[in-house]
Amino acid sequence: MIDQLLQTHIIIGVLATGVRLSTPFLLAALGEMFTQRSGVFNLGVEGIMLMGAFSGFWVTLVTGTPMLGILAAIIVGALMGLLMAFVSVTMQAKQGISGIGLYMLGWGLAGFLFRITVGYVTSVEGFRPIAIPILSDIPILGTVLFNHNWMVYFSLLLVPISWVVLFKTTWGLKVRAVGVTPEAADTLGVSVRGIRYACVVIGSIMAGLAGAFLTLGHTNMYGDNLTAGRGFIAVALVYFGRWNPWGILAGSLFFSIVDALQLWVQVLGLDIPYEFAVMAPYVLTVVALAAVSGRIWEPAALGKPFDREA
Repeated sequence: MIDQLLQTHIIIGVLATGVRLSTPFLLAALGEMFTQRSGVFNLGVEGIMLMGAFSGFWVTLVTGTPMLGILAAIIVGALMGLLMAFVSVTMQAKQGISGIGLYMLGWGLAGFLFRITVGYVTSVEGFRPIAIPILSDIPILGTVLFNHNWMVYFSLLLVPISWVVLFKTTWGLKVRAVGVTPEAADTLGVSVRGIRYACVVIGSIMAGLAGAFLTLGHTNMYGDNLTAGRGFIAVALVYFGRWNPWGILAGSLFFSIVDALQLWVQVLGLDIPYEFAVMAPYVLTVVALAAVSGRIWEPAALGKPFDREA
């Protein structure tokens, strides 16, 4: 059994699949990183992903244009982000509870809309792989990294972009200040509410894109519970990556490669119970989180509402 998994083409296949499967985690977790860095804890990522997945799928099904599906997912993500920001920032509701409410809203609404607009399993024309000239011809590395659709490349490119924005720009400094000491940021003229609104909306847009990837860049169809807990895993990856884009990349690749491995175990028909193969990535994620729990730092104002009149 081990000999089968250690064959070169199997290893390359697992790694290439892992890179592709990391895309929804990267998009959602990087967006949630900005949200949490500003002091807002959004547990509604899963619901936003479901709505992004459905809206992207339905618009593509109706128009035949996947890029319009992406635009729809962005708009839906932004609207749900505004709703979350209004409830948690303006109304100062408990962020954990409002996030769960947003998840349930997205889960129920996506399923309801799917049933009244489509009602059956069908496929759409999604995004095809784009082999990057020259780079895709590199042995092993070309297959693993440079033969995916544009959303995979985009998610990987967002890692250094997010790092630069967060740590090398004035706006990123404001985000970090609001997430640690909002009172001090406010006295310096920084709009705490404005920064938090912006970060929640940005995070929700990226969660919507993560959902759209599942229907337009991975399965090319929509089904109930398509996200299968990926939104909650993305939230966990923010903690695993210690609110740093590079740490989030490492965590996303770790989880997705393990997930890819269990898929290959099933494809190869190895003598491992199906249930154990499916739950392996989630178990290892919990173990990894437990291993780094003692070294986790979090923004001091995370989950705490800010009222300048208080």
